[in-house]
Amino acid sequence: MGLTSSRKIATDAIRWNPSKFAPFVLMVLSTCGVLSQAKAQTSQAVTANSNSTVSMNERQEDAHYVNYKFRDGQSLSDLRFHYLVLGHPHKDSSGNIDNAVLFLHWTNASSEALSNAEFRSALFSAGGPLDEARYFVIIPDEVGHGRSSKPSDGLKMAFPHYGYSDMVDLQHKLVVETLGIQHLHAVIGMSMGCMNAWQWAESYPDAMDGIMPIACFPAPISGRNLLWRRMLVNDIRSDPGWEDGNYQHQPPSAARGLLLARLMIDGVPALQQEVRSAQSADGFIQGVKRQAATVDANDLLYSFESSSDFDAEPGLRQITTKVFALNFADDEFYRDTLQVLQHDMDQVHSGKIVIRPVSAGSTGHFTMSHPSLWRDQVAAFMQSLNVVSE
Repeated sequence: MGLTSSRKIATDAIRWNPSKFAPFVLMVLSTCGVLSQAKAQTSQAVTANSNSTVSMNERQEDAHYVNYKFRDGQSLSDLRFHYLVLGHPHKDSSGNIDNAVLFLHWTNASSEALSNAEFRSALFSAGGPLDEARYFVIIPDEVGHGRSSKPSDGLKMAFPHYGYSDMVDLQHKLVVETLGIQHLHAVIGMSMGCMNAWQWAESYPDAMDGIMPIACFPAPISGRNLLWRRMLVNDIRSDPGWEDGNYQHQPPSAARGLLLARLMIDGVPALQQEVRSAQSADGFIQGVKRQAATVDANDLLYSFESSSDFDAEPGLRQITTKVFALNFADDEFYRDTLQVLQHDMDQVHSGKIVIRPVSAGSTGHFTMSHPSLWRDQVAAFMQSLNVVSE
């Protein structure tokens, strides 16, 4: 499926048949993908299908950047940038890596969330749209997340205040300087990673063949999406137990913030099915509180404040790479009825939009965590790019 080369938006009204997908296990995730730190992975062999076994080159590494300076002038003496890579780099006739895909996670997630069983089965397995036997997939833990440097490492509120632009700066440094990749085949990101993908297209227009932003707008965060974020941030900062970030025990506001986020992030139809009685509501609340026990309030605060510098709208007309934008019809953060994405994409030279309808298994904004439901769209995007040499 090719992308349009004109300014006209090609919007797909795709009819999905949920029965075509194999059953999948719903991930038990905390709000916005809050996960425990990833455990070190070792290279392992996985059975790709009944006829072949693919040796998956998987490794986790830490890049260290000494006296790293953030855009606001603050610096960190040793910035640890953790990342996971799947597959092997392939070099073209000129010796340049030509099969690298940068895969970016959502707020408060990590490479662990993007390499679990469902992601592996739907995207990275043999014949999948990001088959690790064909592509070299790079999944970083963004600064402030996962096993990368973050406030809870010890600096607390003395940790530099990073923004989304700082994230993209570090991603680019990792790709170009640490991994020696001058050109990416694709940049694919979800929610926060979705916004990072837009930033890549504007900051490094010739650095990739295409981007696939999933579950976001290029516009600054606004409306109810901004309101609930400010409510979460203000609740933490006004919590007496927060103690200006110097708490000895996690303040209650962290759990309240996650409950608020779950109310916002889960799709309305999904919550209607899941919470059908007072007992199920109480169970839902207790489940989120248990998950909150693994969350650091300062990390949470920093991650939600980091989006304040995002605004990709002014540079949309300058984007020259292919864009395949995917959003979800039941996403209450990025409602399709607002038509913001359609308006913004009208300024993109080579752009395509797909709005995935509500179906069995979709969970609003968090549908991004179930690639079984949108793997066909990743396949269509990858097929639209130049075929990678084998």
